[in-house]
Amino acid sequence: MQKKKVVVFLPRAFETMEFSVFIDVLGWARVDYGHDLLVDTCGFTNKVMSTFNVPVIVDKTIEEINVDEYDAIAIPGGFGEFGYYEEAYDEQFLQLIREFNAKGKIIASICSGAFPVAKSGVLENRRGTTYHLKDGIFQQKLKEFGVNVVNEPVVVDGNIITSYCPETAPRVAFELLKMLTSEEEMTVIKKAMGF
Repeated sequence: MQKKKVVVFLPRAFETMEFSVFIDVLGWARVDYGHDLLVDTCGFTNKVMSTFNVPVIVDKTIEEINVDEYDAIAIPGGFGEFGYYEEAYDEQFLQLIREFNAKGKIIASICSGAFPVAKSGVLENRRGTTYHLKDGIFQQKLKEFGVNVVNEPVVVDGNIITSYCPETAPRVAFELLKMLTSEEEMTVIKKAMGF
């Protein structure tokens, strides 16, 4: 099987549940089903603090990422009140997202992870979604970036996956796995994981 690589980018205040699904789903595919899927974690610093103060030591910092080495980037959401957007909206990260898109690589985001994708400009005039509760104010904000907001749990537009809350995290990870392997392979692994 062809080797594939994914980088999971962790801005400060990312949600651990939205981060861990990528590690687990792709890990099951690699360890139990022989898929050559490698995952690197990445942040602006070697240690990134999550929303609920769980520190994660990442494999690489943003300066070390060469887009050509990867097939996809995965972006968990996070809490604005803990500073998520300070790093999620950093121009260096937005440029990384633009590079992934320009090369037709997969961009998978969960919940508020759609915001840096939208701010980068790559979701303009494309379908996407984000957090749907709280009277839809987050979806309204996403529209301000020129996104055609769809009120659905997971929205795929070409190479970009967006979703609307933590509950959708496994769905996004399985969608990413499907895009990296096949619907058939993804279904086998999903079933093995009890979904």
